[in-house]
Amino acid sequence: MLFPKKLWAGLEDGSVTLAFRRWRKPAAKEGSTQRFAGGILAFERVQLITLKAITAADARRAGFSKKEELLKALQGEGQLYRIKLRYAGPDTRIELRQQPLSPEEIEGLKKRLARWQALPILQAIRTHPGRRAPDLAASFVKETLPFKAQVRRLKELGLTESLRIGYQLSPRGAQLLEQLER
Repeated sequence: MLFPKKLWAGLEDGSVTLAFRRWRKPAAKEGSTQRFAGGILAFERVQLITLKAITAADARRAGFSKKEELLKALQGEGQLYRIKLRYAGPDTRIELRQQPLSPEEIEGLKKRLARWQALPILQAIRTHPGRRAPDLAASFVKETLPFKAQVRRLKELGLTESLRIGYQLSPRGAQLLEQLER
């Protein structure tokens, strides 16, 4: 689920605790979490509802000042779902990016990167920070979406971070490359 930037502060401070979406089938699962720019959200309840069931209080809890604004935003196809959510904490990858690697971690990551054939991707990101994902993918003769999936794996390990456009190595990723290229 994507959340507009105007809601990020409310998601973080707990004033936005609901979301409404139209889907063919639910894209959020009760008990699961999702990252957004401000941290991690937990999905506590996902339920099928009707437009008539939405209250003015629901609209405010979803970050809208009026029920009518929310109803206008919900026009379209698909079944209507009400998602109860809560801020579950900061994005743990942010802190991880700054943590130095131990020799054991370096060895483990070396093996993992070899299996994923990801070392050249880290090197390309170091050489071309901020380069668009489709351009980086093309340089490896890869489709963009599978390439982005590989970069997401590297992000999960705290080795890269997203920029407004493209990526850059994190301090942890730079340390790893330095060690592996010795």
